Amino acid sequence: MILIIGLGNPGKKFENTWHNLGRLAVLNWQGKIGFADFRLERKFTSLISRGSFEKKEILLALPETFMNKSGQALGKIVSFYKIKITNLVVVHDDADLQKGEVRISKNRGTAGHKGLDSIVGVLKTKNFTRIRIGVRPKNYVAGSKLLDKFVLKKFSRTEEKIVAEVIKKTIEVIEMILEECSEKAMAKYN
Repeated sequence: MILIIGLGNPGKKFENTWHNLGRLAVLNWQGKIGFADFRLERKFTSLISRGSFEKKEILLALPETFMNKSGQALGKIVSFYKIKITNLVVVHDDADLQKGEVRISKNRGTAGHKGLDSIVGVLKTKNFTRIRIGVRPKNYVAGSKLLDKFVLKKFSRTEEKIVAEVIKKTIEVIEMILEECSEKAMAKYN
């Protein structure tokens, strides 16, 4: 079984914000391929959907914890389903990448991302596949606190086109990882 988890914050307040791009990408992929609707599974503190893709059993998860507690939900799922770390894909926003960029990485530091810090803290490893979706605005000044506010803002009308394109690209990356492997996806998209 392969677990794909989309990071973000739960609730209407955080829908369609940059910090929720991982969650949004997984939601869009679930809709595209017609997996079962997401259902709240309280024992995992997550919305869960199941299906198969390329003859592989897939479990999709959207933690209903806040971003900085993502590891708590993920740890429960990994433990219950005995998910191998090599079968884990985490989709998340990344302030180190320009808005609209998508990159794949493995065994990489968290760069201060609170959701990833939580996951690495629970799993005791960073050796899992990550799909990183860029959220850094062009005018961002390194060290600025404005980024914290920006990632929690709703997309503007002009940004919706960028979001649609990056979600489409993220879905292509997810599918290539599942059809081929993360290394081939890295070679193509990085």
